[in-house]
Amino acid sequence: MRLRTRKAANAWHAAKLAKCPQCGAAVLSHTACPSCGHYKGRQVLTIEAQ
Repeated sequence: MRLRTRKAANAWHAAKLAKCPQCGAAVLSHTACPSCGHYKGRQVLTIEAQ
């Protein structure tokens, strides 16, 4: 039982996606938005239009 309890903590979980407040795209938390380049309300990446 102890072994199974320890191994249960290592189960795979899907990544939680948050919504970007600037553009509304789905983004991993604590990551700059790849579509608009914003993180925590400020521009951190320069994204060129294609």
